Amino acid sequence: MPSVETPDVNSIDPTLDLFAEIDRLRKEKKAVILAHYYQDPDIQDIADHLGDSLDLAKRARDAKEAEVILFCGVHFMAETAKILNPGKTVILPDLDAGCSLAEQCPPDQLRAWKAGHPDHFVVMYINCSAGTKAESDMICTSSNAETIINSIPKDRPILFGPDKNLGAFLIKKTGRDMDLWPGACMVHETFSSQKIIKLKAKHPGAQFIAHPECEDHVLLLADFVGSTSKLLQYVQEDAGKQYIVGTETGILHTMKKHAPAKELIPVPYEDRTAACQGCNSCPHMKLNTTEKIYLALRDLKPQINMPEELRKRARLPLDRMLAIS
Repeated sequence: MPSVETPDVNSIDPTLDLFAEIDRLRKEKKAVILAHYYQDPDIQDIADHLGDSLDLAKRARDAKEAEVILFCGVHFMAETAKILNPGKTVILPDLDAGCSLAEQCPPDQLRAWKAGHPDHFVVMYINCSAGTKAESDMICTSSNAETIINSIPKDRPILFGPDKNLGAFLIKKTGRDMDLWPGACMVHETFSSQKIIKLKAKHPGAQFIAHPECEDHVLLLADFVGSTSKLLQYVQEDAGKQYIVGTETGILHTMKKHAPAKELIPVPYEDRTAACQGCNSCPHMKLNTTEKIYLALRDLKPQINMPEELRKRARLPLDRMLAIS
């Protein structure tokens, strides 16, 4: 049986204009809609603000006029909004929209890891739960991770998690020796260096651009490595015409809107087995739909809540990050 929080999309009148209804409810409920670049195109287009994790965290913190924050992303993102702006009603269209990376580092396991390294400074990627954030000294995103690592005194050893691929990339970029949690994003770990080499051969004029959550053997092939927002900026500002894009395919929609003359080639692009169809698309992100957004605004649920003590502890490392960013 579905939980009480499961949106019953079959209950929606099929004659409704969902986009008009969402717009009406957004005004009626004084809601702001925040959406990540990895959402479906329709959701990106109806958002009040579209961005990466860092930008959306700032938008949530600064949403002063709105009474409701509707977060079109995954659970840890909506939690972050509630942590930073507790006076608002924060809703997530589907509570099952989780994150494979966040699930790999529960707070009790991080606590045990810290206990074995009492002198280390703990930096956690924002892709983690509120409980895990609460065990951290500082949070980072892929946009500001290098700045965050460089802000830590050189003589202070660092524990970094939960993404080992981003951590390995940062070790190369900063020269810092960090202990890494063995987690990884299910989407970015599916990319095949062999397929990228084939794509580069098929499109000799194309640049390969990649997110730092990709594995090292993939990043070694990249002409540019950057966060989601930096990949978008690169495609807009670079003089090239073709780009093989090594991140979740949702970003292609916004890339095409901002750089319509550029050819964008997703990875993996060809020779995909039946088991790999859509493996460059995050199944958690795609759980959110316009139908669920309509229901969430109509009913103001599912809501994100947490104990106040946990929220305050989780906010401290986020505030430290935002002060630097």
